[in-house]
Amino acid sequence: MINVLIVDDDAMVAELNHRYVTQLDGFQCCGVALTLAQAKEFVLNPDYPIDLILLDIYMQRENGLDLLPVLHDSHRSIDVIIISSASDAMTIKKSLHYGVVDYLLKPFQFSRFEEALTNWKRKRELLDNQQFYQQSELDQIIHGGSALIPIPANDTKRVLPKGLTSQTMRTICQWIDAHSAQEFSTDDLASAVMISRVSCRKYLVWLEESHILHTCVHYGVTGRPMYRYHLQSSQHAQLKLYAQN
Repeated sequence: MINVLIVDDDAMVAELNHRYVTQLDGFQCCGVALTLAQAKEFVLNPDYPIDLILLDIYMQRENGLDLLPVLHDSHRSIDVIIISSASDAMTIKKSLHYGVVDYLLKPFQFSRFEEALTNWKRKRELLDNQQFYQQSELDQIIHGGSALIPIPANDTKRVLPKGLTSQTMRTICQWIDAHSAQEFSTDDLASAVMISRVSCRKYLVWLEESHILHTCVHYGVTGRPMYRYHLQSSQHAQLKLYAQN
């Protein structure tokens, strides 16, 4: 099993990430640190098994990035995925400088969380399986095996991924366009366009990843997150492209 340490000062968010980890095959949460002091104790104990750290940055009066040089100096083989609302270039550059393997901006979808951890696991397994590599194998490890194809400057409409249809996307975008001033949930949209909630969520995730929609997370009395979406005003023209007949 892969041991994951969660470092986050918000107990509710830490518990949510704990639940996410337990949903993934081959992963287990080995501990939760609500302060940097606790996180450093885990890292500096060589007998405590840690393979991966999910690290927050804004931690009350502390900066989660201060854990990275401690981890570096410990010489332990532990990777880090940042999970934070910090989106400024300086913070991201500093994180990448210390070799973090992925960076998730809060709020995020479980699908993005799953992608981050499973991609890391796959690359780890590829690196552990042999001593020398061909270029194609390195491309698979570094780029996930996908060619990095630039989008032409005059191509303003992205190709839909497999499993999404242009007809359903058009229907969804037309509804969002007609309700562009309001927030909505997956259930709101699924009921309005009469498709399943599971299918609807796939389209919403893609629209969010395309930066057309912005996601807000609301926590109910049970602590379960509810995702609500709204159109990014700067992307209204892009949305209309997908809403065209």
